[in-house]
Formats: sequence, C-alpha cells, structure tokens
Amino acid sequence: MQLSLPFAFPRFFPTFHLSPPGARTRPRVAVWGLALWLASLGNLPLWQRIDGLGGTPTQRLALIVGLGLLLVGALAALLSLLAWPRVFRPAASALLLVAAFNTHFMWQYGVVIDPTMLANVVHTDVREVRDLLSWALPGTVLLVAGLPLWALWRRPLALRSPGPQAVRNLTGALAALALLVAAALMSYQGLASLMRNHKDLRYMANPLNTVYAGARLAVDQLPRQVRPLQPVGQDAALGASYAHQPRPPLLVLVIGETARAQNFGLNGYARNTTPTLARWQAQGDLVNFAQVSSCGTNTQVSLPCIFSPLTRAQGGDKTPEHENLLDVLQRAGLAVLWIDNQAGCKGVCDRVPNAYAGDHAVPGLCEGSECYDAAMLDGLDQRLAALDPQRRARGVVVVMHQMGSHGPAYAKRAPADQKPFQPECQSVTLSDCPHEQLVNAYDNSIAYTDHFLGQTLQWLKARADRGSEDTGLIYVSDHGESLGENGIYLHGVPYALAPTQQTQVPMVSWFSPGLQRRTGLSMGCLRGHAAAPISHDHVFHSVLGLMDVQTRAYQPALDALMPCSAASQARSPGEPPVALVHTG
Repeated sequence: MQLSLPFAFPRFFPTFHLSPPGARTRPRVAVWGLALWLASLGNLPLWQRIDGLGGTPTQRLALIVGLGLLLVGALAALLSLLAWPRVFRPAASALLLVAAFNTHFMWQYGVVIDPTMLANVVHTDVREVRDLLSWALPGTVLLVAGLPLWALWRRPLALRSPGPQAVRNLTGALAALALLVAAALMSYQGLASLMRNHKDLRYMANPLNTVYAGARLAVDQLPRQVRPLQPVGQDAALGASYAHQPRPPLLVLVIGETARAQNFGLNGYARNTTPTLARWQAQGDLVNFAQVSSCGTNTQVSLPCIFSPLTRAQGGDKTPEHENLLDVLQRAGLAVLWIDNQAGCKGVCDRVPNAYAGDHAVPGLCEGSECYDAAMLDGLDQRLAALDPQRRARGVVVVMHQMGSHGPAYAKRAPADQKPFQPECQSVTLSDCPHEQLVNAYDNSIAYTDHFLGQTLQWLKARADRGSEDTGLIYVSDHGESLGENGIYLHGVPYALAPTQQTQVPMVSWFSPGLQRRTGLSMGCLRGHAAAPISHDHVFHSVLGLMDVQTRAYQPALDALMPCSAASQARSPGEPPVALVHTG
C-alpha cells in the first residue's frame, strides 16, 4: 500500500493514495453523498431556525423534509455539473469549507449570507478578521467539513473520457433537477408560505447562499467597476460667501461606525452614554437629529451611499457609478482631506488627499496596527498645513472615518480609563457573554465616541476662537448594530429585513458663531426641525449647502439645513418655504 498525503493538486503535486492502487470512488456516489451531507449537517442553523418558528412538530418536520429535499436536488445538480477531472474535488472542497464557515457565523452571530454580506467579507481587512476569530471556529469547520473532506480526498474519482463523462454529468444533473421539482410540488404550499413570511431563510440555504451571492456580485459589480465613474457637479463653483471672506470655513465630517441611535444618550437612552455632547448641547450650538435612517446595514453599502449624489431609492446603495461629494467639493476649489481609522474608504476618497491614522503610531493611542479614534486628531494641524495653500485659503472639508463601535471586539474600542460601564464582555463570541456585559462593552464604545467628538469640538472651537476659520462639525454613523435582539448580532442583515437597531443611527451638528453668521443658520430653527425624519440621503446636499457650493447637482429639498438657512429665512411672506424630502 502506498501511503501519502490526501490532497492532490495536478500539475503541482503528485497524486497520493490512502487506498489500494486502482480503488476509485464513483462520481455519483461522491455527488449524492456530498449533497446529502451539505443539505443536512451543513444546514444546521437553517433547520434550527425552522424548528423554532412554531407550529406543530409534524408541520415543522414536513417543512424541514421538503426544504431538505429541495436542497439535496439543487446541490446534486450543481455537483453533477462540476464532476470533471481536476475540477470536482477542489470545487467540492471549497463548497464544504464555505458551508463550514457560514455555519459558524450564522450560529455565532445570527447573520445571513446575501450579496451585500459577501461584499463586506471580500473587503474585510486583517484587523476585522482577527476580531472575528474564536476557538469555536475550527471546531465548527471540523464538524461540518472534516469527515467529507477526508472521504473526498481518500481516493480519486472514477471519471471517464470527456464525451461519456459529459453524458453522465448531464444525466446526474437532470435526475437531481427532477428531485428538486418533485420536492417543490410536494411541499409547495408550506414552503411558499414559509418563504413569504420569513424571507431571511432564503439567505440561510448553505452553501447555495454564497454561490448565489457570488454570482450576483459578479453580475452587478464587475461591469460597474470597469467603467469610469460618471462626473458629478462639473459646474461646481464657490458661492458669494467666498468673496472677500475674512476667514475660510472648516468643516469636519465625522463618519461613525456601527453606532445605533437606540444607545445614544442624546436620544433619550436610559444611560448617559453622551455626557460630553450633552454639555455642548446645553450651550445651544449643538443639535441632535433624533430620527435618522441609514442607507444600508454595512459599511460597504452605507459609506459610499452617504457621499453619493443619488438617494437610496435612486440606487445610492448600489456599487457607485458616479463621482461623489468629495469630488464636487474639490472641483469647486476647496481643500479636502480624508483620515481613516477603519478598513478603508471603500473608494470614496480615492481622488482626494487621504491618510491613515495608524501611519504614525501615537504613543498611548495606537497598539500595533490598531489605533483609538483620538489618534486621528494627532498631528491634524500639520496635515492641514500640508494641503494645497490656495485651496486651504478658500476652505477645508475634513472627513474622519471612525473605528467607532465596530464589533464584535467592542472591548477594544476604548482605553481602559474610558470605560464607565462595568463589567464588560471581553469575548468575540458574543452569545457567550451575559447580555448586560455585552451592552456594557458596546455602551463603552459609544461613550468613547462621545469623548472623541468632544475632543474634536474643542479643537474646532479653539481654531474658531483665534479667528483662523469659521468651523463646524457634522457627525453621523454609517449603520447601527444588533446586540442579540431576536438572536441577531452585529449587522449586515438585508435592508428589507433589518431591525431598526441596524438602520436607525445617531447624527449631530455643531457650528461656530462665525459659521452661523456666514451661512445665516438659525440654531433655534434647526433645533425645532431636529426631530423630523431624515436619512443619509440628506448628507450630500446638506454639506454642499453649508459650504455654499453652487451646482445643479444640489437639491434644496434634500438639504436638512436649508429650512433654517439665510436663503430660506429671506423668502417673502407669501412664498412657501423649502420642504424637506423625508427618505428612509
């Protein structure tokens, strides 16, 4: 007997056998064996979800059997079409590993796998991957994929020459499709009702959910990525406020990460997670917007959408095909700077000056490649001084992209001396933590964001007080977060199915007296409008209006500040005010 490693990669490594020479596995045995394994053990989260939906045990069993046969048929059809030399075992191994990883994350965090979630995975960086690793992961991979991988590579397949093998593959696929159709007809009524009432289940069919999501991403995103972006605001120019201005404007736009409105102290949360912002609010110049909807439930969607000229309804949540707000501001002649403390700007900052907070480790604020958000303020004066002097003299917009409350490692988002809520969850396996400790860890991250925003406001106020700029700040989070409600953790649930914890986000603004005079903003008016529902759709136009950038791309009805600006206040008594378009 020849003993050697089970993995065989033609052209790179010799083929080894753990079985007698000549022993081979019949393709149909491998196809149907793997289909049955994946449909059963590879879909344990799906079967557990269905079992918890209610109804009689007989009804639940009928649904599980019917859907199970559908999955067996679909998987067998797919595997039959892959039954070719040098293709089947690598492809089947990939499906097994995908199913194992999906099972782990669906079990641990209650997530589902759709195209946006897969896009998030593709753009995840090393730090985020590290935060998601736990000892439960290798155990789940071994449980779901270990035995079938060993069986798959134990002996080669008895494959024929191309012609006969094509007939076998087609015959096997047709037989599998026949099973699929029969199962669908047999269970149609129950399954149709199940999928109508529980749409999230369609994203739990493992690993077909990933196959579908990958195909959708390839079809939807790749063609858009190879096409040049369509220009926006080619007519952009600075407005009358820039003529003979005594001081240039300086706006800091802070894009929060994973902060949900529900846990924001200014929104009436039982805990005072925002004491610093509350003090600024009491002084009268900070406004809290209480009903703000995000464009997506993950950074990959929401971040580009915040800066998009398109609303969510117009396709702002799709792969960008247009230039964004930063391009328009730069085209108008302003200086723009992006500072990132996260997994990149998702293409938003590609055409403007940008920097990463961890480029220069700040003692006490950075450990390894990860920094607390306050590191973005370190050396900020020098970063501004390095911008084009002519643009800087006109005005500056700085974007700070936070690490914020990014999970599941909430405990890593704040220094030890900035954690008022104890004890806190230290584990990345969130379901293992008592709920109170999980909330403590998350609330500590919100409290640190409050601290960071307070530092930013102090920096802006100091510059305004010494007369160097008319300063302002807008903060808005990219999406929210689930903390175990209904068994869901983290974020990324398809928007139509997402709970409000993932779609309702905090937003505040602060403007120095000089910027208020420059823009004619009435703070009393703005506080009166702050309870009106708005969304990420308003950011693009609100910033253009605040910075007095004149362009046909600007829509006053989507400017959340317009009703309280000098332009609106100057309207004649009989002229109707500009009405906000509420989106969500």
